[in-house]
Amino acid sequence: MDRRPGLAVTLIALAVYVFLLGPLAIVVATSFSDSEFLTFPPQGFSFRWYANVFDVSAFVEIFRISLQLAVGGTFRSLLIGIPAAYALSRFALPVPRLLRSFFVLPILVPEVVFGFAALTTLNLAFDVPVFPTLLVAHMVIVLPYSVRVVSASLANFDFAAEEAAISLGAGRAEAFFRIVLPNVRSGVIAAFILAFITSMNNVPVSLFLTGPGVSTLPIQMLTYVEYYFDPTIAALSVLLMILTVGVMVVVEKTLGLSYFAK
Repeated sequence: MDRRPGLAVTLIALAVYVFLLGPLAIVVATSFSDSEFLTFPPQGFSFRWYANVFDVSAFVEIFRISLQLAVGGTFRSLLIGIPAAYALSRFALPVPRLLRSFFVLPILVPEVVFGFAALTTLNLAFDVPVFPTLLVAHMVIVLPYSVRVVSASLANFDFAAEEAAISLGAGRAEAFFRIVLPNVRSGVIAAFILAFITSMNNVPVSLFLTGPGVSTLPIQMLTYVEYYFDPTIAALSVLLMILTVGVMVVVEKTLGLSYFAK
């Protein structure tokens, strides 16, 4: 029996690839343009706009702030999400579905609404500074990813191993850190990567909460485009793509993608 895809399926698959990769190819090509304006096809070839990314001091400083927000928010979401996922998976809670829905709420609520609510509550009502407000907001929006990914990893864990450790004299906390956590570390790493990328790329929530001297890289890129129409943003986008690919290559070389399937 011939299992080769038909012409129609091949054309549809090709169209999907062009639709997904075409914009990326245009951004990459535009980033090497020698023109003073963002045009396609590119006029000439130059690396000047990559150098301009580092010449704009705002990009370097805001990238540092975005990195602090992403790492800090993700780390704090894991501090809450791992115990929450463990409790939901380990114990027979009376209202597990309600609690699971509670941790998914930041995804269900539109980010524009959540950003405005965080602005009026933390920033205006309680007079919390801009950076802590952004940090709390980023922690909340990535919390569902931490809980759900770690919960999925715990679903494949046999808690009899933890009970055996406790029966042999280990405390419950010791059994958790020495038995449970090492066996779900793949889920924890996957949750960290997913939450980190989500935080770094967030726009709607950050748009409401940024202030003087404190912003995020996506917001700074939008601000730059309002005043300048050169290929600097295209060059910065390519650098961010390279950073993302680099992270995935490091994960593949050190752990292997099959590691996350355990």
